Order: sequence, then structure tokens, then C-alpha cells
Amino acid sequence: MEAFALLLGLRLAEEMGIFPLSIESDSMEIVQAIQNPDDYRASGAPSRPRGAQLLVQQIDFPSNTGALHREARTQATNKRRAPVLLPGAMAAALAAPTGLLKLPPSYAPPSSPSSPLSGTSYGRRSRRRPRLCRRGAPLLAVAAGEVSYTEPEEALLEALVGVQGRGRAVAPRQLQEVESAVQTLEALEGVPDPTNSSLIEGSWKLIFTTRPGTASPIQRTFVGVDSFSVFQEVYLRTDDPRVVNVVKFSETVGELAVQAEATINDGKRILFRFDRAAFAFKFLPFKVPYPVPFRLLGDEAKGWLDTTYLSRSGNIRISRGNKGTTFVLQKSADPRQMLLSAISAGTGVKEAIDDLTSSKKGDVVDMNTLAGEWQLLWASQSESGGGSWSSVASAGLKDFQTIKEDGQLKNLVNPFPGVSLSARGNICKTGNNNDTFSVSMNEGVIQVGGIQFPLETGGEYVMEILYIDNKIRISRLNQYKLVHLRIVNKT
Repeated sequence: MEAFALLLGLRLAEEMGIFPLSIESDSMEIVQAIQNPDDYRASGAPSRPRGAQLLVQQIDFPSNTGALHREARTQATNKRRAPVLLPGAMAAALAAPTGLLKLPPSYAPPSSPSSPLSGTSYGRRSRRRPRLCRRGAPLLAVAAGEVSYTEPEEALLEALVGVQGRGRAVAPRQLQEVESAVQTLEALEGVPDPTNSSLIEGSWKLIFTTRPGTASPIQRTFVGVDSFSVFQEVYLRTDDPRVVNVVKFSETVGELAVQAEATINDGKRILFRFDRAAFAFKFLPFKVPYPVPFRLLGDEAKGWLDTTYLSRSGNIRISRGNKGTTFVLQKSADPRQMLLSAISAGTGVKEAIDDLTSSKKGDVVDMNTLAGEWQLLWASQSESGGGSWSSVASAGLKDFQTIKEDGQLKNLVNPFPGVSLSARGNICKTGNNNDTFSVSMNEGVIQVGGIQFPLETGGEYVMEILYIDNKIRISRLNQYKLVHLRIVNKT
């Protein structure tokens, strides 16, 4: 288990670009394996623990790690002092007895398939799906193509755009909008007796939940992380009815599945009891049990889930749990939500932009639509891609942008506490092209505390609106492609 945890930690570090990093282990086998990896990689070492062998096979620790460790220890005159880091080595020091491995700041994870953290490629073992007892209509009754929504459903999806951590971070005003939209749908007549409908079957993506920091262990640990995807799979018309909560860490790391036996109590309520769970890592040929003794938890492993609204399209579901938590789930994700999720994860943003701009028609582009306060979420190129920091900031490639209906424009950047940069200019349409605007910046100010300094920020830009609605704006500004989130409407 120590080796598996270390592998997962290194995978996540590589996935999120966290370097340098430290590894600490109380397992002597792990320490010895990292110090002498060749002894554990040898095929003729069957007595070595399987986890330690797998660790050094998956990660390319240098064979001289033990020598580096001994040299580092001789340089440490105080046992409490941190070990000396030796430059140019991946494993710079191992400090016994706790086994602290430090990767130097100069180390960066390779981006090629030959990454030392990539190891052997194993296919993910598919989770067993319950066998259907009877034949009939497909479980997923969502028609191919664009899914239609009622006006109240659109209001809920609109209110959810921009919510972070599936409800972990949300402004009070936006939370009130979400709760109001949820209550409106619950008061309407969706699918009657939803637990008896085939529309409830299948995989649902969690897009919002209340109390994400105080409910179940999965909610406390994983739900608030935007880079993870959270699903609930419902299979009631099988010989083994189940509800499965799934957390997908990434395409390269794997997932955690927590399964529960399910029973239909009435037309709205599902009774469940958690009975097993496991991690399925892409880099392991077997599953790792989730360390929770469900059988010993008794009633704590039991619960119920009421479906208070199921859309007639089978695409939106609102449920409330026995702990007072409200869940909003969706089968076919809104392209805007998919774009925001991609930005949070840091991968697939360009593809999500292409999907949104090609599959969904936005609002008519005019000054009335552009007016408001916007926050920059993503830019296709960093400031290092060209231009000075001040020119990049003044062009609106940082932080916040305010546009007024009369064409006045202001970009604001707060790089450090007490320091701000603001640039003012004008924006207007160019010619007969409805999607293209001319942006002219003419004055800038740096403010440090109560002191202001003039800043040269003049520049001319061409901005093409690729997509815009009440929440999202996608534009192209010279060589940059930008995604903004609307914070405040017309100002």
C-alpha cells in the first residue's frame, strides 16, 4: 500500500506539474528500493515485496541513488538538518530513518511518452456492469444530437455557469440563483415516479452539490476539486441493482469507484448500502481496495436518495440525500460547463472551445451584449509568447475587463497586494463585420498604495468575437484566443 500511494502521488504531481517535491516513507523496503533500485528490478529477486518491485519498475530512479544518499548524509553535520541536495541528480538525497527523497528544482517531468513516471502501460480494467434482466428500450434515452431544454432547465444551467468546485466556491448571489432555479424545477412536474423510469438509468455527471465540505468522505475529499470529474452511475433494472459513485482523477491516473447495493423504495426514493470500493489506476494491472470497512460501519453505510426532478429529456436530474445534500446531475454536459472544466483541468481547452463555437449559437454581438465586467479565465498564449508585460496586461490578457455601452473600456490587473495596473481605451465595431471590433488603448496607470505612476500602454488591437452569451465570451485578439467569464452585467 505504501508503494501504491507513492505511485499515485508521483502521478498526480506529474499531472499537475508540481516540482520539486519530497517523498517521505516509514517503510524500510520502500527506502531500500529507492536507494538500490537495481536490486529490486532484477528478475531473479522473487523475495522482494511486489509493491517495492513495481515502484522501481515504474519510476526510473538512478542506480547510484544509494551512493548519493550516503554522500548527502556525510555532509549533514546535524541529524536534524535537512539533507544536502546534490545538483544534477533526480534523486538527490535520502535521509534515513524516515526516507526523505527530494527531487531538485532543476528536475522537470518529461512530456514525452518515455516519461520515467509513465512506466508500463496497462489498460484500465473495466468495472463490471450488472447484467440486464430484461430487454427493452436503451437505458440511455437521450437522443443523439443537440439536447433540448425547457426554459426553467435553461435557467438552472445558466445559473451554474462559473460555479467553482461544483459548489465549493460560489458567490452568495449566484448560490441564490441556483437554489431558486432548483426549487422552480422541483415544483414543476418532471417525469412522474422517476425511479420507475428508464430515463434514470446510466451515468450522470455531477455539476453541483450543496455542503461539499461536510458530507460524505468522497464529497469532503474529491468533489470540490475542479480537475477531477465526478459521476454517479445508476443501474436499477438488473439482477444486481446498484448506485456507483465514480471519481475520475484524469485519463492517465485512473479513478475511484464506490459501489452501493440499491433498492427502489417508492417512485422517488432509492435505498442504498455501500459495500465495496476500489481505486483503478492506469499504471497498475489490478485494483487497489478503498480503505473503508463498510461491513463494520453498520447503519453509517446506509442511506437514501430522493429524485425530486427528472427532466423528460432524461438529461437533468435533481436529487436530495439523507444527509441533507442537494445534487444536480446531467447526462449530456453543457458545452460551456465542459469548457470551464477543461480550463480548470488545464487540458483539452482548445478542443472544448472548438466544440462550443461549432455546436452552440451565441447571442448577437453588439455593444449592448459586450457591456459588463469580465474576468479572464484562459489565454491561448502566455505573455512570454510576445510583447512586454505592460502591453500584455493593457491588452486585457490579465485579470479583469470592464466594457461600457458607450465603448469605454478598462483593463485592471492586480499582480501583487497593494499594486494595480489599469489601462483605459475604447472599443467600437469595424465596418460591416458584426463580429469584429477595433480596440484602442491610450492611457495607463500603475498604483502602488496611494501613489500613482503613468504607464505607456498605447496600442491598437483587432478583437473578433467567436462566441458570446450572458456568461461566456470567447474572442481572438491579434494572436491570442481568450475566454472570459462575465462577473457583472451592464455597467
